Parts: sequence; C-alpha cells; structure tokens
Amino acid sequence: MTHLRHLPLGYGGEFDLISAALRQWGRLASGVGDDCAVLEVPAGMRLVLSVDTAVEGVHFRRAWLTPQEVGYRATTAAFSDIAAMAAEPVGVAIAMTLPDAWRGDFLNICDGIGDATRAVGARIIGGDLTRGRELSLTLTVIGHSASPLSRGGAQPGDALWVTGRLGGPLLAIRAWEQGRAPSSESRARFARPVARFAEARWLAAHGVTAGLDISDGLVSDAGHLAAAGGVQVVVNLDCLPLAPAATTDDAAQSGEEFELLVTGPASLDAAAFEKTFGIPLTCIGAVAPPVSGEPAVEALRHGARVQLPRGHDHFPAA
Repeated sequence: MTHLRHLPLGYGGEFDLISAALRQWGRLASGVGDDCAVLEVPAGMRLVLSVDTAVEGVHFRRAWLTPQEVGYRATTAAFSDIAAMAAEPVGVAIAMTLPDAWRGDFLNICDGIGDATRAVGARIIGGDLTRGRELSLTLTVIGHSASPLSRGGAQPGDALWVTGRLGGPLLAIRAWEQGRAPSSESRARFARPVARFAEARWLAAHGVTAGLDISDGLVSDAGHLAAAGGVQVVVNLDCLPLAPAATTDDAAQSGEEFELLVTGPASLDAAAFEKTFGIPLTCIGAVAPPVSGEPAVEALRHGARVQLPRGHDHFPAA
C-alpha cells in the first residue's frame, strides 16, 4: 500500500486529538483527512471488508486491561475476521467513542491500536472520533484476496480442525469476575490475542474448504459452519486442545479465542503446521450429511452424544 500524505485538519478539540494520534502513529497512518479513504487493490484481487466493535462493559472492563491492551485487543479482534478468510490485511479505520473518564488515556489506546496494526503489516487509514458515555471502538478492517476462504464450503467427508489451544480467555474472565488475578497465560490470551493471518493462508494453500475465527465459542461457531454449508458438524469434545487448567467444556464455550476453525482434508500435516507456526493444529471432528436435511452441530464425549455447551450470545432468547 502506497503511503499517502494526510490533509490538513480543521480546528477544535476533536481535531486536536486526531492530530495528536496521527503524530503518535507516524508513518503507520496514511492519507487521513479526506471524507473517504482511497485504497489500491492489486489487479485480480477481491476486496475483503469487516466491521467489529468493542464496548466497555460488554467486551472488557476497565479494571481488566491497560488502555494499550484495550486498543490492541479491539484492533486484533477486528483483523482476525480478515485473517479467517485467508486474506492479506491492508488497512483499518477507527470510529472511537471517547468518554471524559478515558480522555487522559486516549494516546495510550492509540498506541495499542498502532501496535496491533503494525503487527499485521497494515495501515491506519481514517476513522471518526466522538464523545460518549462508554468507551467504544468500532473498527473497519480491509484486506484483499484472490480467493477468500468462506464459511460456506464444508463438505461431508471433511475433517474439522482447530488451531491453538482453547479455554484461556474464559479462564481469565472467570478469574476477574471472582475477584482473582488470572494466570499469566490466560490473561495474555485475553489481552493480547493473535490474528492468524499466516496460518490461514497455509491452511488455504493445503486444501481447507471452509473456515472462520472463534469469537462466540467453538461449538457456537461450528454451528455457523454447519448452517453456511448446509451440513452436520460433529465435534469430539475429547479431542479439544486445552489451554493450561482448562476443561473440555471451557474449551468448547470460550469465546474471543480468535483461533481458526476450519474444515478440510483429514490428511492435513499437523506436524508441519506446528513446526511452522509453533501452535498445534488438531483434528476435533468431522463433517457429515445433514440429518433430515437440517444443518446442525452434534457434540460427542466418550463416543456418546451430549448436550451442546453454549457459547456467547449478545441477544439470548428471553
């Protein structure tokens, strides 16, 4: 992406804050100041775009994270959607609602946004800043891919695979809610997640048929694969790769993992994957034809069907 010069900004407190952020980001930010960002997409590529929001009191609490971690985590969570489609990241636009109570931490939040953007090789291309009652970051992330990996390609006969080890973010939240300090491992999994860009491209190059990142919990997100592909997804809970101290139910329910859940050949070389990326690739189930024509998820423990552990739902049924 070519670096574009910023346009001069107007006067007022809002633009003073934006100008301070641009000075903080330096050459990481590009072409800010016009009504829209202008991007260059290589010939033969398709634009990939996603929007994600992090809201204080919903996705995090102030006591849990430093301001830098708030910015880093929100930005990485947004980029993870681009990663899940095996795309190349290009840029991010940030719409931030900033309460007075957070104003002194504005540049620290911007530092976290910048660190996460730099980590994936993208640029900050614009956004919006408003005043409000709770801190909220809405991030629009843009990437490109010649053949984006969809949720909708799972086929009967595919195996179900997951990257990394699961359960850490749930353990961190549980500890905070109980008034305890989480372990360093589980806290890091919540506060400093990783968008699996290189891992997704490796998987796409080795024949995976569908995929997404785990944000609502493994079993819940497996349901999205089942619905999008019109298939039955069978999850073997005994095979889930566990974070330290996590149970299989923790791993099945833990949201905001941002690991990849994919379907593809049973012959994927998990050892080569782990050697390349330093995290496991684990076969945790299979894809089957839908029962009675209805897509669904089935969970097994010790070979027997069990009730599905529920993941996160922003709007659960009353």
